[in-house]
Amino acid sequence: MNEEVKGGAGSTVESWLEEEGLLEEANAAAIKSVLAWQLREEMRTRGITKTRMAELLHSSRTQVDRILDPDNVGVSFDMMNRAAKVVGRKLRIELV
Repeated sequence: MNEEVKGGAGSTVESWLEEEGLLEEANAAAIKSVLAWQLREEMRTRGITKTRMAELLHSSRTQVDRILDPDNVGVSFDMMNRAAKVVGRKLRIELV
């Protein structure tokens, strides 16, 4: 009876995600969700509309929608960095 039950007490969501090969995808989605939220908050604080953001980025409103979509993890680092600069912030990426 000392066998460890897979997914039983003591296991974590992180370990399950890793076992299922979903950990990297989940981490990317969580990071993008936080970044999108932070950008939306900074835009709101500074009174920047999506249309104005697109103008400042020399891009389209559709691209701004992609940047602010927490589920769209395909936005480039360059575009996220440019968006951060528009709202007076820096994008910091590090290896841990």
